[in-house]
Amino acid sequence: MLGFTLDSFLNQSYDKDLYEIIISNNNSTDSTEELADNYIKEYPNRIKYIKEPRQGVHFARNSAAKIADGEILYFTDDDMIADRNLLSEIVKVFELDSKIASVTGRVLPKWEVNPPEWILKLCYNELLSLNDPQEDLIVSSKDCNVYSCHQAILRHVFFASGGFNPENTAGEWIGDGETGLNIKIKELGYKFGYNGSSIIYHIIPPQRLTQSYLNKRLANQGNCDSYTDYRRYNYSKIGLYKKILTHVLKLVFSEAKSLINLIQGKNKWRIKYAYVFYYFNRIKYDYRLITDPS
Repeated sequence: MLGFTLDSFLNQSYDKDLYEIIISNNNSTDSTEELADNYIKEYPNRIKYIKEPRQGVHFARNSAAKIADGEILYFTDDDMIADRNLLSEIVKVFELDSKIASVTGRVLPKWEVNPPEWILKLCYNELLSLNDPQEDLIVSSKDCNVYSCHQAILRHVFFASGGFNPENTAGEWIGDGETGLNIKIKELGYKFGYNGSSIIYHIIPPQRLTQSYLNKRLANQGNCDSYTDYRRYNYSKIGLYKKILTHVLKLVFSEAKSLINLIQGKNKWRIKYAYVFYYFNRIKYDYRLITDPS
């Protein structure tokens, strides 16, 4: 899908002399390097390429930022297709207020197959990294549902904040990614912006339209949230044991609620059941914080 992503950013309405494209290859085992070489030969002055051997998307993003020339960094993924006006619209928001440091826009689905009704009801949101509020323009001290698949940030603020907190490293979830970055941006006193006219489309395959994916998505979120909490509050061991007890109780409640909703024929059972995995991973992560100093 990387070719579709690159084509959409090469054909922006924004002045091509005012932006560059950086491909950060994070140990891909497919034809990514060959594809990148072909694009660089065709667009030699517009594309840079680096390899990041440390496995993890946020290692790849942090390393790409170090070789970027622009005053604004923009991050996305290789399963995204940009609207032609994405860049020209997203940069406008920075001009509204000198304290705006991070800007996002509308993230809409590009379904590979028609989604089931329960996906549209329950997962047309952050669970599929979708962002489609009613408002067209938002400026806020809150993060405006900024996801790193569609995030612009002032370069100097990115480095002042320390960049992304790596989350998924070789399949092991240890941090909180853009959540951690956005917290650090806020702590520096900056604001966030949203422009609904800056649009990107998220290609969603059928594998993500399943209960098993939803369970995995919430399980990963459990790891991230435990990391965020510990980084913020630095709990003692006793405090962590108390958190574990709380998560155990919530896990049992979610499982019972899921069963009740299932019997009642309510689709909400799917979310409640996925939260069983969320709390289970929070328990595991908090226990690791107690027993594993690293």
